[in-house]
Amino acid sequence: MKKENKPNNAINRRTFLKKLNAAASVVGLSSLTGCSSDKASSASTDLVTPKKKEGGMTYRTTPTTGDKVSLLGYGCLRWFSLKDKETGIIDQDRVNWLVDYAIDHGVNYFDTAPVYCDGECERVTGIALNRHPRNKWYIAAKISNLEKHQWSREETLKMYENSFKELQVDYIDYMMMHGIGMGGMEELEGRFLNNGVLDHLLEERKKGRIRNLGFSFHGDVKIFDYLLALHDAGKYTWDFAQIQLNYVDWRHAQEEHARNINAEYLYGELAKRNIPAVIMEPLLGGRLANVHDHIAAILKQRRPDMSIASWAFRFAGTHPNVLSVLSGMPHMEHLKENIQTYSPLEPLTQEDMDFLDSTAQKFVRYPLIPCNDCRYCMPCPYGINIPGVLLHFNKCVNEDRMPVDRQDPKYHEYRRAFLIGYDRSVPKLRQASHCTGCGQCVPKCPQRINIVRQLQRVDRFVEDLKQEREFDRTNYLWSR
Repeated sequence: MKKENKPNNAINRRTFLKKLNAAASVVGLSSLTGCSSDKASSASTDLVTPKKKEGGMTYRTTPTTGDKVSLLGYGCLRWFSLKDKETGIIDQDRVNWLVDYAIDHGVNYFDTAPVYCDGECERVTGIALNRHPRNKWYIAAKISNLEKHQWSREETLKMYENSFKELQVDYIDYMMMHGIGMGGMEELEGRFLNNGVLDHLLEERKKGRIRNLGFSFHGDVKIFDYLLALHDAGKYTWDFAQIQLNYVDWRHAQEEHARNINAEYLYGELAKRNIPAVIMEPLLGGRLANVHDHIAAILKQRRPDMSIASWAFRFAGTHPNVLSVLSGMPHMEHLKENIQTYSPLEPLTQEDMDFLDSTAQKFVRYPLIPCNDCRYCMPCPYGINIPGVLLHFNKCVNEDRMPVDRQDPKYHEYRRAFLIGYDRSVPKLRQASHCTGCGQCVPKCPQRINIVRQLQRVDRFVEDLKQEREFDRTNYLWSR
């Protein structure tokens, strides 16, 4: 097999019923169109090769099992970007191609969940990985019993066992309780404690079917502290934990997300206990790779040879208790760049850290909606492309191309670009105007966004633009 050859367009796929929303899969922030004349990343850019660096992939060691884990982890949530437009089926050959390249260049940690990619993630990832020897890769899986009807012991363990089947494995290297903290103590008790599921997982760890047991954390710091207190008491011990960490959330999560918890605290509490941290959202859903032009200029002035995104990846990797930094990489150009950043890692200096802190302070001044494109809110029962709507708004803010001042000489140019880009990014039947306000999406959001309110705000903004009505700019600044 020539692993660097681009997959053939003639692909044999499994036939199954086309889903309602599959044809309009969400794209990453970096590939939204309309507000900029730049086109989205295409296959032609996939073959860009980064500059050669001396040394290979940086690895970190898991204390409990001694695993040598690649500092760059593959977040498989983004496979949804590789769906065929006609069938809505993920391009398996392209996934295989990306996984082959990643493994050949030292990446060995792959993160999945039953709910990712409309339920296809584990199957697709399992097919790609099992073409390689089992000792070449570690799989991270989750128990995603996020809906209340899934909380029973029977339903939860059915999901757990199905992960083994879909991934085609006899053991799972890193198993997580998924989305802990979003629903407070009641949800934690309902999903894992009162039904005996956590006790079952501990027994599975003893048997070796789970090699490392942990949790992915979103939200309520009281739940985070509670789980660590259980660890300290020796009742339930954690081999690792997955947290959101980046140079904005490190000390400015409250300003950016209206949350009460900074990554500096989460990381520090784990490090005290020698519990390794796996990092999600190092780029804040792509926003730290697509920062406002003013911030980009500051970063480029300091290190012209570094990409904007690599600053964020180096920040996450510099912390020694970080086991692996996840990145969703549906395009080969992203995979190659991130491999270069960590092959090997050039840790940031304290001066660099201070510089990024001042950069983060500038970042939080911009009125972005804190959507990380995690898609936990999807599917919408009414077909709204929630991430697509919010990310298009963010992209225009980032580029400083928002048509909010009719006295601006570029107002009409920006107005046209926003409206055309909105229609290109989100089909009309899936735009914010079709939101019924049912609110089913709100409790699912790890960032605690009042999604209904934000959709209504974007829709009002769009209608004002179409009618060329006067409006108050402050109405369109982000708030919950």
